[in-house]
Amino acid sequence: MPFKNVLVALTSYAEPTSVASINDATAAAAAMGTHVAALCFEIHIALPGNLVSASLVGDIIADESHKSRDTAQCLLDAFEAAAKRLAVLHERILEKSLIPDASRVLVDYARVHDLTVLPAATPRWIAETIIFAAGRPTLVLPAAPPARAFELGTVAVAWNSSRASARAVADAMPVLKQARQVRVVTVVKADARDSKHSAEELAKSLARHGIDVVLDRVDANGRTVSEVLTDYTQSHDADLLVMGAYGHSRWREFVVGGTTKTLLSKPPLPVLFSH
Repeated sequence: MPFKNVLVALTSYAEPTSVASINDATAAAAAMGTHVAALCFEIHIALPGNLVSASLVGDIIADESHKSRDTAQCLLDAFEAAAKRLAVLHERILEKSLIPDASRVLVDYARVHDLTVLPAATPRWIAETIIFAAGRPTLVLPAAPPARAFELGTVAVAWNSSRASARAVADAMPVLKQARQVRVVTVVKADARDSKHSAEELAKSLARHGIDVVLDRVDANGRTVSEVLTDYTQSHDADLLVMGAYGHSRWREFVVGGTTKTLLSKPPLPVLFSH
């Protein structure tokens, strides 16, 4: 069973999502779900109350709001055109929001969708907010133009027997059932949480869901986990990487794990993150 309800998050301010990225994100969402909604914001900027030239600044802010509204409508038009070409059930959502409130509203929408798709060049702070606050999986698309149309041919799963990787597998079950091939990769000696037999037990569990997997153990050989996963997905021509997202709080500042941060900043392929 595919995801039923997929959200595509579009950015209208300050750097709008490109039409090419909208097309790629819509195609990915359509391949993974039966209904796709696109969310975009008309951004409003609050006027500081202590400005001397409040009238002039107010005119500038009003002009920026109008530009944001026009941009958001254009982005939603591009999404709708892409969705119609793909013949997928779709919905367009335009929200009005102040800049500080937009992330909260976006998370609210992500929480009521099965999956959120983030187009290429989505700011990392937006991606981190959704991944760690929504409680739902997030698909992050790479900046490089895709070499072929998005499909669920070979799906790689990064497994280290941690809570985050277990959650990622559970969240990705609709994808794993759709994929033609599933490969589970464990990076050896890179994470103390690795358990010698856990990948084999995972394979047994997935087999009971009708999912046959190929198990691989790759020695890091001094490489970072992100380097190993990048090399692995490229060598096996993977279409998608499934992995847990790691992060923790440190004195009120949320610190993102190194592998997660690297693959979020420059994903080499579509990555489905779960936390």
